[in-house]
Amino acid sequence: MSKPPSTALSSPPLSSTPSLPFTSYNSLIRSYARSPIPSLKLHTLRLYQSLLLDPSAPPPNKFTFPFLLKSCAFFSLLLQGSQIHSHIVKLGLSSDTYVANSLVHFYSSCAKLKFARKLFDRIEDKSRVSWNVVIDAYVTNGEYETALTLFREMQIVGFQPDIFTYQSVIGACAGIGSLSLGMWAHAFMSRTDEKTQILSDVLVSNSLVDLYSKCGSIELARQVFDKMPKRDLASWNIMILGLAMHGFVKQSLEFFERMINLEKMKPNAITFVGVLSACNHRGLVNEGRKYFDLMINKYKINPRIEHYGCIVDILARVGFIEESLQIVSRMPFKPDAVIWRSLLDACCKQNVGLELSELLAKQALEVKDDATSGVYVMLSRVYASANRWNDVALVRKLMSEEGVKKEPGCSSIEMDDGIIHQFVAGDTSHPKSKEIYNKLSEIETRLESIGYKPDSSQAHTVEGVECVKSDSLRLHSERLAISFGLLSGAGTGRSIRILKNLRVCKDCHAMTKLVSKVYHVEIIVRDRIRFHHFRDGSCSCMDYCLCFDAPDPPLRVIQMARTAAVMMPR
Repeated sequence: MSKPPSTALSSPPLSSTPSLPFTSYNSLIRSYARSPIPSLKLHTLRLYQSLLLDPSAPPPNKFTFPFLLKSCAFFSLLLQGSQIHSHIVKLGLSSDTYVANSLVHFYSSCAKLKFARKLFDRIEDKSRVSWNVVIDAYVTNGEYETALTLFREMQIVGFQPDIFTYQSVIGACAGIGSLSLGMWAHAFMSRTDEKTQILSDVLVSNSLVDLYSKCGSIELARQVFDKMPKRDLASWNIMILGLAMHGFVKQSLEFFERMINLEKMKPNAITFVGVLSACNHRGLVNEGRKYFDLMINKYKINPRIEHYGCIVDILARVGFIEESLQIVSRMPFKPDAVIWRSLLDACCKQNVGLELSELLAKQALEVKDDATSGVYVMLSRVYASANRWNDVALVRKLMSEEGVKKEPGCSSIEMDDGIIHQFVAGDTSHPKSKEIYNKLSEIETRLESIGYKPDSSQAHTVEGVECVKSDSLRLHSERLAISFGLLSGAGTGRSIRILKNLRVCKDCHAMTKLVSKVYHVEIIVRDRIRFHHFRDGSCSCMDYCLCFDAPDPPLRVIQMARTAAVMMPR
């Protein structure tokens, strides 16, 4: 018999747990696993221990393990779940479809996707639940294309999708950012909706609203939302976040007021992430302060790291570095790399001085994070802005020595046929590369005729004369994507939709606004932070994403940054 997993929680000794009928063990394990209270879910493992140590109880059966694994999956308890898996094998239950489905879900929840797939492939008598579990596993782990491939295979072998299948498929389409695939999934559901009433399910409708929001069509998201027969708090949260991400700040805040005043719904922590994000996307400092206080004092919600990140960014981006650092120093937990990078980014864009920027970069690098390259890039920009090119070279050398690579700019554009074309900066690999660059030259000529001049200051880390810096800007990936879109006929009643992995720079933002005016085309760009809707020479962000200069910080601000770094809870 395998060793019972340890839950590392304080509880009465196992010997004090009275002996229970076998069916009572299973019933209690099931009840605890379904509890919305996380601490109660862990009691499933304690009951399992009691069951194993109860001499009068028979061995666990196929009804015991799925709920045990559900609890392990919730907390990603790989060690405990693996021990339970060993027990399953010893009892000869691994071939049971119900148990096997739970194992697939457990291992995928612990980011062991390859092993989860092996277990799925071994299931001899796959059910619709089996397919749903493995499709959701790939979506959860970001393997969206594989999830859609499995969705097609599921239908080929004769299984009809249900509500859970569609939720995963919609999530995959949203992850890819493919509007055409999302619309196809929506239409696919509509064809079967008369019998299944899938579209009346609030979870599916919420997924559709989220899908259209993430794929750049906030209008379609709003249509789905307005047609929903029933809405829950998640419905409102998705719309508030979606409108904020698209730059429709006024509408986002109006939705919040409508939710609490007309619908009488109580907001939660996620709601305020959306509300604060809306304030952040337009630089609404006073409103940001008001909603942050409202969250704490009226709704008694303890701020999370995401809320602190929003309010710090709101203040720092408009030059209130001192107030931002005061908030950081008062946080009840250690700031993450995102907060330090936010402060560094604000200092970098506002040219507030080397000493403070170096200090913030040091703090950001001390926090383990996958986005380390971004800190080095911002620091190199600070040095480049100060014409300290030797320090720029030292940063690049340090990146090379530590194996840190700058993330290359990459933009993708989806055409009407559903095919997604990708471009990296300076890309020449596309079959129509020659035509794309010819179109780009044509665009530049037309824009120059109305006064456009490249802003060479945006070629931050390029040392050299103006023409060299301008040439580096014209190779940015979104410009190639826009050129390809226009080359392919966009502008004749069709929008250009672009996804970019990095922020749009100031010069590309200005250039894209002019393209939308000169070529009479709507261009929707989703960058790393938000959506930009370019139309008739303006952008939905109202140019707030652009930087503005601030004076060098007083010495007390630098000292405050040092204090904030030292006094953080460890």
